[in-house]
Amino acid sequence: MGGVWAGKEAERAGARARGLVRTAGIAPPLGLRLLRGTRLADPGGPSMAVEEEGLRVFQSVKIKIGEAKNLPTYPGPNKMRDCYCTVNLDQEEVFRTKVVEKSLCPFYGEDFYCEIPRSFRHLSFYIFDRDVFRRDSIIGKVAIQKEDLQRYHNRDTWFQLQHVDADSEVQGKVHLELRLSEVITDSGAICHKLATRILECQGLPIVNGQCDPYATVTLAGPCRSEAKKTKVKKKTNNPQFDEVFYFEVTRPCSYSRKSHFDFEDEGVDKLEIRVDLWNASNLKFGDEFLGELRVPLKVLRQSSPHEAWYFLQPRDNGSKSLKPGDLGSLRLNVVYTEDHVFSSDYYSPLRDLLLRSADVEPVSASAAHILGEVCREKQEAAIPLVRLFLHYGRVVPFISAIASAEVRRTQDPNTIFRGNSLTSKCIDETMKLAGMQYLHVTLKPAIEEICQSHKPCEIDPVRLKDGESLESNMENLRQFVDRVFSVITKSGVSCPTVMCDIFFSLREAAAKRFQDDLDVRYTAVSSFIFLRFFAPAILSPNLFQLTPHHTDPQTSRTLTLVSKTIQTLGSLSKSKSASFKESYMAAFYEFFNEQKYADAVKNFLDLISSSGRRDPKSVQQPILLKEGFMIKRAQGRKRFGMKNFKKRWFRLTNHEFTYQKSKGDPPLCSIPIENILAVEPLEEESFKMKNMFQVVQPERALYIQANNCVEAKAWIDILTKVSQCNQKRLAVYHPSAYLNGHWLCCRASSDTAPGCSPCTGGLPANIQLDIDGDRETERIYSLFSSYMSKLEKMQEACGSRSVYDGPEQEEYSTFIIDDPQETYKTLKQVVAGVGALEQEHAQYKRDKFRRTKYGSQEHPIGDKSFQSYIRQQSETPAHSM
Repeated sequence: MGGVWAGKEAERAGARARGLVRTAGIAPPLGLRLLRGTRLADPGGPSMAVEEEGLRVFQSVKIKIGEAKNLPTYPGPNKMRDCYCTVNLDQEEVFRTKVVEKSLCPFYGEDFYCEIPRSFRHLSFYIFDRDVFRRDSIIGKVAIQKEDLQRYHNRDTWFQLQHVDADSEVQGKVHLELRLSEVITDSGAICHKLATRILECQGLPIVNGQCDPYATVTLAGPCRSEAKKTKVKKKTNNPQFDEVFYFEVTRPCSYSRKSHFDFEDEGVDKLEIRVDLWNASNLKFGDEFLGELRVPLKVLRQSSPHEAWYFLQPRDNGSKSLKPGDLGSLRLNVVYTEDHVFSSDYYSPLRDLLLRSADVEPVSASAAHILGEVCREKQEAAIPLVRLFLHYGRVVPFISAIASAEVRRTQDPNTIFRGNSLTSKCIDETMKLAGMQYLHVTLKPAIEEICQSHKPCEIDPVRLKDGESLESNMENLRQFVDRVFSVITKSGVSCPTVMCDIFFSLREAAAKRFQDDLDVRYTAVSSFIFLRFFAPAILSPNLFQLTPHHTDPQTSRTLTLVSKTIQTLGSLSKSKSASFKESYMAAFYEFFNEQKYADAVKNFLDLISSSGRRDPKSVQQPILLKEGFMIKRAQGRKRFGMKNFKKRWFRLTNHEFTYQKSKGDPPLCSIPIENILAVEPLEEESFKMKNMFQVVQPERALYIQANNCVEAKAWIDILTKVSQCNQKRLAVYHPSAYLNGHWLCCRASSDTAPGCSPCTGGLPANIQLDIDGDRETERIYSLFSSYMSKLEKMQEACGSRSVYDGPEQEEYSTFIIDDPQETYKTLKQVVAGVGALEQEHAQYKRDKFRRTKYGSQEHPIGDKSFQSYIRQQSETPAHSM
């Protein structure tokens, strides 16, 4: 124990300080809360994982805040309240909903997701009543202990609101040491003295933006109470006290050679040390209570001295007798995930098996497809699969394989990709990950305009408000639809490459399967980009972080009408008006029964379903992407040819870039897409002409002047888009022309001299995602492990189909098994990989159990989750307590 008394400077120096917002009795400062969608910042570094020996632990939580009901009435004339809800990790607010005004049953409908970068004890929800003139008041709270989160996993639950008082709002932990010693008096008598050492605290809450903590130490018993106080530590929630206090435990008595610390006669078992933490305050209300701990002195019988970390506890002041339901209730759906991730080599067998899925014939026998078959919800499998395949650059071949298999099973082209299959869920997840920035760039300005304008757009005659004009509302709605439709159909060049590659494979698979249906190549793509990407984002922009909160009822109604119209425009259905159940929507849609809308949709779908990654000649029919008149300078292909400027008709497909004298004439020049090495603007001084750009080829550059700056940018963007994945693309280029025997930009004399400026690149060829491949493989392992019984059922189904030619057993009919032998072989590999990881996790738990000490800094006394863990591992005898 001498080392403890000497201090643990190295350990303390490594402790991370965390600023926490205390919410008991006050409204959390707005400036300290996090916004929707933001990650919690870990002051110790960017990693979201808690490092343990040989293991990384990731925590995340996804929350749906539904509604509150039966809140107590306001003690005023109108009785109603303006309420909002906060989400807290212990006392730290991490999210706040919008305010719902004048309601005792407020509906929030808000979603929140975050990675949790630190340990926590409670996930708490507070309902506040906003007060314009005074501090917002807390109505009640729901506090879910971390160890209880799994009880409510992913299901809607009504929680009774509990009362909040300052004495119950605690967090943080205390490092305490107790030592009992004998003191011999001058007369030869001895007495027992207790030395209580307060070393440090961690994670105390911040109160009103500051924390100036101090501790009181009390030796308490039936007939005594002696208190002492530490110094105040200014502006820290991780105070280093390192103070020792001495208390006389027993009366002096005649010296005897009894065994040490034999003080039965004093009733020491009834004595305890109480440590109270306070925040020093200059306010008239006095110091704020931060928490307490109580340690009975009988612990010294087992261990003297005694040293441990303790979690602070609420004050034991006798709970108030209140009806449990008098504050109302709150509906929540909480999904808490904790991933324990080993080093990468542990996952190699299972990961390699999954990544080979795109190459397995048939794909239904692959490990990834099998995961989709055994999971209760396809989305469960799709989320980690897509992230894993994206991380290793294999998402396009995998989705292409499962999409082709699904198309082969589809009998009606009108139902293509309309179900919640593994293909649909994987594409949804890919669009969500890869396309979020694209979605924001495309829709956010238009959505903000709709939200801010508050123009009435109701076109249902039954729902019209007094004073509103149906014709005026229709015109407002038409303008919004036109605005949103325009930004979508002009956004093709911004569509991420990975999405375009997937749409390319969908288009090709659908066109090959349904050769008589000329529209299926469009509907296969539109069923995703319009139906499952743009339309849901317009309908619920808060779910896609396009708006910070759920929109007000009027705006929500407008967005619903816009979304329905955009969805129908994008569907290219042959009888669009008939696709609406409501007669007023069918009447409104007549505004858009023009061929220009269908043409715009088809042009957009053509562009986003072209792929620069593949051989463009693999497509039977070239896809026209853009055409129009521009002025070009002769390329100098003839040694003595004139290098003058001429007006030409340019035409771009996914195969080639051509120009001709007039539209419809034979091409004068054709540049294969794979020969485009760069597309960059040309400096104006080259030819004293504006709006020029260059298409760089292996031996020369084609200089082109567009009609205006908008056209120039449009051509540069789309040419960059279709050529950005060419293997020989340049990293540098010449921003000026080669004239009079030298480059105007760098004065180099050779026409083959390397460029002098880095290429802008236009749009990124690949999306950059922060994905941890090992974490995703761990999640897939966990899914396989939880559905092991279904894996066994699937193995039985493979055997049944291999042996019997008759009708299959009904219990096996839910599985797609095209090749029983190949599927069974993969299943054996999956079970073996999962079994190996299960053994590693079990061994890690046993090792951790043996080396873990209850009362350590990682597992303070009062850690209920660890106590539960101890009970689960009680059959293991070797454990240090």
